[in-house]
Amino acid sequence: MTISQHCRSLLITGVDTAVGKTRITRALWSYARRYRPQERWGIFKPLQSGTAVEIGDGDYYCQTLPLEQTAAEVCPLSFAAPLAPPIAAELEQRPIDLGPVWQTYRQLQERFDYLLVEGIGGLGSPITWEWTVADLAAAWKLPIVLVATVRLGAIAQIVANIALARQSKLEIRGLILNCVTLCSDTDIAQWTPSEFLSRFTQVPVLGVLPWGQHSNEQLAQMIAEWPLELLWR
Repeated sequence: MTISQHCRSLLITGVDTAVGKTRITRALWSYARRYRPQERWGIFKPLQSGTAVEIGDGDYYCQTLPLEQTAAEVCPLSFAAPLAPPIAAELEQRPIDLGPVWQTYRQLQERFDYLLVEGIGGLGSPITWEWTVADLAAAWKLPIVLVATVRLGAIAQIVANIALARQSKLEIRGLILNCVTLCSDTDIAQWTPSEFLSRFTQVPVLGVLPWGQHSNEQLAQMIAEWPLELLWR
């Protein structure tokens, strides 16, 4: 299997579920539209679960961003239960066939200059009975950016996921910290100190996204000063 050589892909993965991968993906796409309009950017979520309790990511991205994609092209495989995909698929008595997922990925690679691939759950989350997100990233040769929440205990999660990434021989382009609740500067400095994390893990911390509801333009402006060139080297 081969993919287009001109398209650059990046996996936005997390240390856990509900850490803000979708928010970070939306921010990166909005930044690209605002500051790099000459390039074509797409979004891809290989598979998802939990559509019975919340809007699917394909529909969410199409509703919040002016994408040149359908919801099915953003996310070709969905399951209803908010569980790990192999368990959700078993409840529906459906197999997880990654063939059509790979085919959609290849098609998007041909259409776009850059493709933001959002992971499922954390880097160690299972996507089939045999594969984790880390295995998928390794098979597709995807560099990653790791998203973590600002909270007590985050450092241990970050260190563990970076260890998993390195065990899987993944290229880690950076770490992004996301506030899923209101965080003070003191909270950020004590729970997820950027300088300490960068030195301890040898992974650059690109920035901290503050808590709150923000427009696409606001998200783009917030991350405009980050060293995003590290993601596309």
